[in-house]
Amino acid sequence: MMSAHADRIESTQEQLMLHGSAPPDFLESAHEWRRLFAEAWGTFLLVVVAAGAGAVGAQSGGVITLSMKVVAPGLMVMAIIYFMGAVGGAHLNPAVTFAFAVRRNFPWSRVPGYIGAQFIGGIAAASFLRAMFGTIGLLGATTPGQGVSDFKALAMEVLLTTGLVSTILGTASGARNIGSNGALAVGGYIALAGLWAAPVSGASMNPVRSFAPDLIRGDFSTTWIYVVGPVAGALIAVCFEWFLKGNATAAGTLAAQGNIKDEE
Repeated sequence: MMSAHADRIESTQEQLMLHGSAPPDFLESAHEWRRLFAEAWGTFLLVVVAAGAGAVGAQSGGVITLSMKVVAPGLMVMAIIYFMGAVGGAHLNPAVTFAFAVRRNFPWSRVPGYIGAQFIGGIAAASFLRAMFGTIGLLGATTPGQGVSDFKALAMEVLLTTGLVSTILGTASGARNIGSNGALAVGGYIALAGLWAAPVSGASMNPVRSFAPDLIRGDFSTTWIYVVGPVAGALIAVCFEWFLKGNATAAGTLAAQGNIKDEE
């Protein structure tokens, strides 16, 4: 009896959220600093692992293999979703935040704060790596592979990001991007994409992951690829999600914004 009552309450709250009237404890502004901290900390961890694998791999003389380098970020994202996805959605990527906003799962007014927090976290991670290892291994930067043109690298980033954001939106719309389904799917996709496409473009799929090392090492010659590609891929993925499932869902809104409760 109590379980059925709780289910009805949760369903009602989801419908209110979808129509722009979320329960007060869900979008309480007092929690925004927690969400922004979660984005900064989570993006720090992602970039320090993704870029750090390249830097440590170069310093170790190849002890860290390509497979290890590309699987590590996927495992890190999986862990982040598990331990704090409920706080703010664990976007960790401006392309994901942008996609959720275009999809109408996330308010545009909160986009600048999230993206700002992601850049702060990413730049802090690249700064940490610079202090630890110098610029060895290009500081783990993502660049087109040997013999790969900028256009081909761009096309690959568009494709990979379309798949990543499709995975995130798809799991969010039903099972949420919080918990085992979302964490396993998203982390697994990141590892899979890197395993076959890293030699082509670096399999970044994330503007912050690429911009931060480029900023600290002072080389922006290919940064545009890793901004334009993920943004274009995110837009395509939003279109595909609409083709597949129609309008935004309440579950997607929960996943995009987090569901931290006021414990006071």
